[in-house]
Amino acid sequence: MRDASLVPVIAAQGLGLTFRTADGPVHALKDIDLTIHKGEFVSFIGPSGCGKTTFLRVIADLEAPTEGTITVNGMSPGDARRARAYGYVFQAAGLYPWRTIEGNVKLPLEIMGYSRAERAERARRVLELVELTGFEKKFPWQLSGGMQQRASIARALAFDADILLMDEPFGALDEIVRDRLNEELLKLWARTEKTIGFVTHSIPEAVYLSTKIVVMSPRPGRITDVIDSPLPRERPLDIRDSREFIDIAHRVREGLRAGHVDD
Repeated sequence: MRDASLVPVIAAQGLGLTFRTADGPVHALKDIDLTIHKGEFVSFIGPSGCGKTTFLRVIADLEAPTEGTITVNGMSPGDARRARAYGYVFQAAGLYPWRTIEGNVKLPLEIMGYSRAERAERARRVLELVELTGFEKKFPWQLSGGMQQRASIARALAFDADILLMDEPFGALDEIVRDRLNEELLKLWARTEKTIGFVTHSIPEAVYLSTKIVVMSPRPGRITDVIDSPLPRERPLDIRDSREFIDIAHRVREGLRAGHVDD
């Protein structure tokens, strides 16, 4: 039997994307070759405008590549979207203020036609996963920014997709809250065994969270390095003081610099 961890969940070959604008073409992505396997935690890091979010949006079928190919769970991004293969967490929590936390989490389940009982059970389960039990009847404005993002993650997990796509979900939070949510996200990943694609501007965050770090260049976004992390899956925060962690962070910085030089 073939090892499921060796089967590509996301596979891009020669992928490029050029936006046509009134001021001329904008080359967002170029020559992207990348394979992501089941259960990996993959971070995308690079300067602003390098195409990190654009690539995540291509995976999610929110943008269409103009060159090359990409498959998600062995199918086109469009088919994967229709098969509900992924959940998406945006930079802002994007919770509806007039719905309770439980109501926000249930929203995609309502749209998908789940029964009332199934919606209630799934909402209960994912809110417990993100440690928001007891806050079901609160409204978003009654929760801190970090708690709102945890609710957003719960909403993305509610229909149990295999893939979780996260676009700088902690970028607007202070460092203390961000550290805590990084720890919680690793625990959540360990419990659910999801495949995670994570966009960040933070080198320490990318190194701490990831099994694989994809370093990207300024526009047009290209991959300058792919780093398979040697760190153990269980990672206390103080691992950031270790020699291995510092060495990986240094390699990420070198990859970012190389991208600027090549540009």
